[in-house]
Amino acid sequence: MENLGNLLSRHGFSFKKQFGQNFISDTNLLKSIVALADVTKDTTVLEIGCGAGTLTRELALCAKKVLSYEIDQKLQPVLAETLAGIENAEIVFRDFMQVDLKALEKELPPYSVVANLPYYITSPLVMKFIEQSEKAEKLVIMVQDDVAKRFCARENTPEYGAITAAIARRGVAETVKKVPRQMFRPVPNVDSAIVKITLIKDRIPVKSADLYRETVRAAFLSRRKTLENNLMNAFSFSREEAGDLLRRAEIPEKARGESLSPEKLALLSDLIFERRSAK
Repeated sequence: MENLGNLLSRHGFSFKKQFGQNFISDTNLLKSIVALADVTKDTTVLEIGCGAGTLTRELALCAKKVLSYEIDQKLQPVLAETLAGIENAEIVFRDFMQVDLKALEKELPPYSVVANLPYYITSPLVMKFIEQSEKAEKLVIMVQDDVAKRFCARENTPEYGAITAAIARRGVAETVKKVPRQMFRPVPNVDSAIVKITLIKDRIPVKSADLYRETVRAAFLSRRKTLENNLMNAFSFSREEAGDLLRRAEIPEKARGESLSPEKLALLSDLIFERRSAK
């Protein structure tokens, strides 16, 4: 295939910072991403941000079907060349954040998300799948290295936060490959990593997913405050009510949110659910 830089140049394409465009051209890295995602002829792949289509092409060579979303319509002629002769890749020129995921999933079999994500939408995009998807089996995504650390963090570490706990309720996140910034065009200011999130049905069961989300948000409301104070502020509990919940969950009185595992946060959210239901 033609050198990526020459291809883009020939079509007069210029990178747009607002779309977070950093493309990959290294064939070995592209093949590595496909392998890490365990893509086979039985796999349906959903890709967000196909860029110049280099990853799309490698995915399509191994997958049953690739459905790819791209926000920048100026890439249409580039993609027509990159994907020439590829019959099992479909490109939709649309902002995926505006897509109704539940409606889309009615048209899809179980699928894998594989993408070199635009960095500016990484967290909201991951949360869209975590909170709404019923058919995604895994996400294998290229993200900034510091974001990868947050996705895969453990409690009692500086990187651990609300998004860590949100992901952990639905699946297991692991960093599977580090990627130096020099592998991208243009070269970004930070290194990257490939994160694999394997989604597991009822990994951490909760009585209310919405209340778990509220509890997590409350726990990290202010990292300097105790969990007890954050619960009082978020749920309008009295100090006595908040203290009683902590005791029942076997959480130390002066604990802070970042000390609680996702499992402990789930237990706390269930206790809050029971308290609300009893009223």
